[in-house]
Amino acid sequence: MVGTGIFTSLGFQVGELPSGFAIIVLWAVGGICALCGALSYAELGAALPRSGGEYHFLREIYHPSIGFVAGWISATVGFSAPVAIAAMLLGLGVVWITTLVLLWDLRLGSAFQIGSTFLKVVLLIVIIVGGLSLHKAQPISFLPVKGDGSLVISAPFAISLYWVMYAYSGWNASTYISSEIRDPARNIPLSVGFGTLLVAVLYITMNAAFLRTTPISEMIGKQQVALIAGTHIFGATGGKVMAALICLGLISTVSAMMWIGPRVTATMGEDLGALGWLAQRNARGIPTTAILTQFVIVNIMLLTATFQTVVNYVQFSLTLCSALTVLGVFVLRHQRPTLARPYRVWGYPITPLIFLVISGWMLWHLLAEGSTRGPSLLGLGTAVFGLVIYFLSPKTAGPRLQDPAS
Repeated sequence: MVGTGIFTSLGFQVGELPSGFAIIVLWAVGGICALCGALSYAELGAALPRSGGEYHFLREIYHPSIGFVAGWISATVGFSAPVAIAAMLLGLGVVWITTLVLLWDLRLGSAFQIGSTFLKVVLLIVIIVGGLSLHKAQPISFLPVKGDGSLVISAPFAISLYWVMYAYSGWNASTYISSEIRDPARNIPLSVGFGTLLVAVLYITMNAAFLRTTPISEMIGKQQVALIAGTHIFGATGGKVMAALICLGLISTVSAMMWIGPRVTATMGEDLGALGWLAQRNARGIPTTAILTQFVIVNIMLLTATFQTVVNYVQFSLTLCSALTVLGVFVLRHQRPTLARPYRVWGYPITPLIFLVISGWMLWHLLAEGSTRGPSLLGLGTAVFGLVIYFLSPKTAGPRLQDPAS
């Protein structure tokens, strides 16, 4: 989860929401939304334990065509976009090196992912402690003041929320590799639930550290927010050291998306004859063709698109797929009441409803606002193109889970 979003997105929020309280509420709402989604996905991941994430869930719950569209979005932009965005800060070589590591050995890729993720968490904690302990603070309040209420229910708040949800993206990642997780019925709920809660706490406190130490005027519209704040917290030399550590931490973002994304693509290849070549694995069980396909897509994005264009393009379609998946918790309970559910979402039905309401509010504003309508419609166009590909392609009979009573 911890990737480019937390290091870059605040600059695109403070211009329209110049309030410490509104920004903290924004990141808290995003955390609540992500946690409610994670707990909902955990029920589906434990009940339908097969790699593929939304592709597998929507295929089982609604229709194979809906699952394919979700997988198509994930394969073409969902996992490639975060890699491309991180590479815009790191350089093309990182994508090449990471791809080679993941093609070589699954265990090596897993160890690399764990180590680099640990580095990122330590980095966030260092920034938080440094920022909150700095004696010289900006004149900003995190308590509500007059006008904050209207900011929290405004269109800019909803639009800013999609930047926040981009930063939280990854809360559902372990459901994409269910087949490679030991005891998925136990470990998927633990990973998505505890992981999302931990990241929410880190994100809220880190944004407080940024706002406390760095003038808002220096951050407005800036992509390198973490680097600017690092200079204010640790000085010029310390800021350069933090910049290097941030770059190292972002490598795990590239690694995670290049690790998980091809598993979705390979699962699609198992079920759709025209994409059967994507299901090819080497002797170590690594989906080599799928990894190389995503590698090509990332390089195209990196060479042809900008940071903000990529985020605007992917967020609407990804949010729509997530909302359909969480709605599937209700649908699956109604359609298949006898299906074994090792984990049931805590707080049902309120928990999934919270996610659906927040997501629906955000989707509405993404279409209503002129600045985001075009990229959102382009994302929908990508989904429709995927649907056309599905109906024009020969199918293979992918595995479907049966209820105990059937």
